Parts: sequence; C-alpha cells; structure tokens
Amino acid sequence: MQQNSKSQLYTLITVFFFWGFVAASNGIFIPFCKSHFSLSQFQSQLIDFTFYGGYFIGSILLFVLSQVVKVDILNKIGYKKGIIYGLLISVVGALAIIPSVNVGSFPLILGSFFIVALGFSLQQTAAQPFVAAMGSPETGAHRLNLAGGVNSLGTTLGPIVVGVVLFGTVGSQTDVSITSINSLYLILAGVFAAVAVFFSMVELPNITSQEAFEPGAGAFKYPQLVLGMIAIFTYVGVEVSIQSNMGALLKDAAFGGFDESHISHFISLYWGSLMIGRWTGAISAFDLAKSTKKILGVVMPYLAFGLILFVNSMGGKDVSDLFMYAICVLGLIIANFIGQEKPAKTLMLFAIFGIIAMVIGLMTTGQMALYAFISGGLACSIMWPCIFSLSIAGLGKYTSQGSSFLIMMILGGAIIPPLQGKLADSIGIHMSYIIPVFCFAYLAFFAFKAKAVLKTQGIDEDQLEAAGGH
Repeated sequence: MQQNSKSQLYTLITVFFFWGFVAASNGIFIPFCKSHFSLSQFQSQLIDFTFYGGYFIGSILLFVLSQVVKVDILNKIGYKKGIIYGLLISVVGALAIIPSVNVGSFPLILGSFFIVALGFSLQQTAAQPFVAAMGSPETGAHRLNLAGGVNSLGTTLGPIVVGVVLFGTVGSQTDVSITSINSLYLILAGVFAAVAVFFSMVELPNITSQEAFEPGAGAFKYPQLVLGMIAIFTYVGVEVSIQSNMGALLKDAAFGGFDESHISHFISLYWGSLMIGRWTGAISAFDLAKSTKKILGVVMPYLAFGLILFVNSMGGKDVSDLFMYAICVLGLIIANFIGQEKPAKTLMLFAIFGIIAMVIGLMTTGQMALYAFISGGLACSIMWPCIFSLSIAGLGKYTSQGSSFLIMMILGGAIIPPLQGKLADSIGIHMSYIIPVFCFAYLAFFAFKAKAVLKTQGIDEDQLEAAGGH
C-alpha cells in the first residue's frame, strides 16, 4: 500500500476506536444509573437494549429505504459522507444525554443513547466496506483486523477514562456529580464533531461498491448466512452481557463487594481481553517467518496484557489483583495455536474455552470466579471474523447483502443483556451467568454446522480467510 493510502487508512480507522470507547464505557455508566435511579438489574440493562437496538433499527431503516427507492442509498452518497453524517447524528445523541441527566429522566437517557447508536450504525455500515476497499482484495481482511485492534484499544481505554472523569483519579469517590456527567458527554460530543470536521477536510478516496443493487433478500437462501446471523446475534449478545452485568456481580459480597468507583479496571480488563486476542490474531497479517509468528504468538498476548496493566496503573488503580490473570491468557495462547487460523476450528475451540470459563465461574466465587467470567472476553476476542467469514462464504452476488444482514444482528447486544438482567432479578446475579453458557454452546454448534453446510456446497472452510472487524 502506498504511503498516502496508509495515512488515509489510519485516518479512517479512528472511528473504530470511538465505537469501542463508548460501548465499553457503558459498563461504568450502567451501574451508576442503577444506583442513581434505583433500578432493577433488568431496567439497568435497558441502556444496552437501546444502544444496540439503535444499531439494528439504523440498519433496518437503511435497508428498507434502499428497497423502496431501489437504490443502495449508502453507496449513492458515498462511504465518506456516510461516516460524516453518522458522526453528526452521534453528536446530537451525546449532547442530548446532558439535559436528560440534568432533569433526572432515565427514559430520556435511553432515547439519547439510541440516537448515539443510530449514528454509530451508519458509521459502521459505511466504514467496514470502506476499509476493506482501501487496497487489494487479498489484504482486505488484514486491514479489517487492524481496525478491529484499534476498536479493542478503545474498549480498553474507555472504562478507565470514564472512571477517571466520573470518580476521580484514585477512584475514592462513590458519588457521581451531575457536572462530571455533563463534562463527559460534552467532551464526547466535541470529539465526534471534531472528527466529523476532520473527515470533511481530509482527502479520502471516493470509494463506492461496484456490485449491482440486489432487490429482495436473496441471501437468505444460503443456510450458512441464516445460521451465521443467529451466531452474530449470540456472539455480540454474550460479549456485551458478560460485562454489562459485571458491575452488579462485582457489588456482590462473594465477588469483593466493590462500589462503582472501584470496578473500572475489571471492566477494562474484560474489554482488554478482546484486545489481547485480536492483537494476537493480527500477527497473521504480516509476512513473517513461521518461527517468528510462533514466538509472537506467545509474546504478543502478554505485551497486550502488560499494556492493560500499565494504562490502568496510570489511571491511579492498584492492578496487583489482576496479575494472576496471566494464567487465563495462557489458555488463549494454547487455543490460538491449536486453531491454526482455520475459522471453524478456531471458533469451536474458543467457544469451548468460553463454556469452560463460564462453568468455572458458576461453580466458584471470589477471584477465581471473577477471572473465569472476565475470560469470556478472551473467548469472544476472535469470534467475529470467524463467524463473518463462514457466514458469507459462497454467497457470490449476495455477499454485500449478506454482510448487511450480519451487521443488523448486532441486535443481540440489545436483547441478551436485559435477558440476563431479568434472570438475575429472579435467581441472583451469579447464577444468571448460565446465559453465556448457552450462548457459547450455540457458537460451538455453529462452528460444527457451518463447516458441514459449506462442505455440501463444495467449499473448503480451511481455505477461507477470517474477515470482518467489529
């Protein structure tokens, strides 16, 4: 890739950082809202319901409008303008949160998060194919993996920064002032606006899809896509649900009895676990000797883990209670080596890893259980590209349509967290983590079934390259 193209790519993937930053920050904001508005665990999870529901509604609206006018609307306006418009919509949502908090209206807060997510939906629908198209098709997956790594950096830093803004550097406060909430979302709105202006001024290639518009929903005739849509729904749902309910779990006496001001480094470690896996998976993007890749396969996860410890300590946190998590990272390294970069095999191994982690967490308490539940982030880390590549394999002219349907299934992040929250209100927050067990079980089933389905279509899944970035 030319140097100019590289700088354009790096400019583009900045938006991936903010998706992760805001989504992970919800893990800090949810327990605040639960305490501030005296909500049940189910009610507190409505933040994720509206946030990820906004992704789904935004995608549906774009799809329906395109069907009505028989033109791919996003393709017509261009990916660059799609990202700019999406950022501006998110500015409106971030600003709307401020008066919503000031008047003490939880429904208005939910509406504001919905608007932010609508903007994110448009940005993501535009940015994913934009990144893939900025270079040769053969290296498109590598660029999306790089973008996914940037997204993970955002999820790692989000809880730390938000924790500092809301609770102070050392996390000594237990009450959050309205002023700190106002400052947080005013800053976010300003950043979104600044990025939108920057994008409007910077020179980016005018890339649009070359595929002809396909009316209807012909992609549904492929079983791998239908099964994959359920898998994306389940994957995003379990990824979000584990951490969204973690704030309540950490307040449980059996898990430390932490208050809201002392949970950010655990939430950061959970999202950082996704970064550990994605950075490790990105090693294959580089043309390196096999021996070098093997060495990096061991070194990279611990470098990423060290970065998580460093940024948390810089935020004023005592990270000594995270050191033993290095044992869990070893589990990811082993699974990654056995997977051999084959989508179905890798997905199966990481799904089994997730099941084992959740069962250990359910059968124990204290630090061991907490590490086990946080390990769900390691299990989820490389699932998106595996599911994505298996789901769109063999779709031909329906590939673009199928990709859009898969992005719609981010809806899982809106449904599964409240479902676990409702169960937590009935049987307790600890036992509610049975929900992730079922989710990982379906993902293991999908890995097995997708390989069989593709085989009947004459497609060798071992030859597929994991693609996509979330």
